Amino acid sequence: MTDNIHTILRQMPKAELHIHIEGSLEPELIFALAERNRVELKYASVEELRRAYAFTDLQSFLDIYYAGASVLLTEQDFYDMTRAYLQRAHADKVRHAEIFFDPQTHTERGVEFATCINGIHRALEDAKAQWDMSGALIMCFLRHLSEEEAFATLELALPYRDKFIGIGLDSSERGHPPEKFARVFAQCRELGFHLVAHAGEEGPPAYISTALDVLHVERIDHGVRCLDDAALTQRLAREKIALTVCPLSNIKLRVFDCMPEHNFAKLLDAGVTLTVNSDDPAYFGGYINDNFLALFDALSLTQEHARQLARNSFAAAFIDTAAKQKYLDEVDAFFDGDQAGR
Repeated sequence: MTDNIHTILRQMPKAELHIHIEGSLEPELIFALAERNRVELKYASVEELRRAYAFTDLQSFLDIYYAGASVLLTEQDFYDMTRAYLQRAHADKVRHAEIFFDPQTHTERGVEFATCINGIHRALEDAKAQWDMSGALIMCFLRHLSEEEAFATLELALPYRDKFIGIGLDSSERGHPPEKFARVFAQCRELGFHLVAHAGEEGPPAYISTALDVLHVERIDHGVRCLDDAALTQRLAREKIALTVCPLSNIKLRVFDCMPEHNFAKLLDAGVTLTVNSDDPAYFGGYINDNFLALFDALSLTQEHARQLARNSFAAAFIDTAAKQKYLDEVDAFFDGDQAGR
């Protein structure tokens, strides 16, 4: 892979559509917030905590993910976490970010819903003012909890509906099919929220189908298992349903053993609309540009693929037509100009 394509990947404008804000919490900030809030951690040092990031599957990651979130107690904590991510994303040339947050991770610890959403939202507002970087929040339900608990969370959230644009579904996929949340997603759809769901990461292709047909989601988060079902893959391509793929996460959680084995190129060849994202970057070894670089280094991807992926990220974003066109024009200007080495 040439230095030129590395420069292109780092410098091209892009959107990030699959980032769990709690998963951007770096060990150094975990320790700083633990000290600020007098929370006792079971790890003696930043280094010991980082060494614990040796996951064997999604559940082993989630166990430590929820432990890390325990240091988030005040609005300022949520602001500081989000600000740190946005600063890193801005450096990676992210122009628009759609951020997942998991209120149930916090409300079940006694943290008020307002505390988390107000801190995150304030950081997004500051990023817009400082860097002209747009952003939006997608509230996720934890699928290992009940649909009744999701309904209760929605009720808590509705007074703040001006601060988030969508509803997602995340956490443990195995044994928790999308249809478990059919009724609450139907209500969210009636309320006018954008809908997304994690499906086809560890779960089967059928979960992707039911996310589309029962939950009526507009994007699929992960979705890489679709290739196990040829008809589903053709449908995704035909209906231009975007997958928010997270390459380093897929390797870290053993969805694929190594990056050269990732099916990303095969999905592209099948005509599926793909985007590149970082998922939980503090835990999986890299932010969005790290994911692009790892992917392009391992697979036979070209500058034209880079351009298409950058365009896909904005085309799949939940932004209005004018904003979408502005960002697509930025991508085209970048690739048609000297920046891309033309």
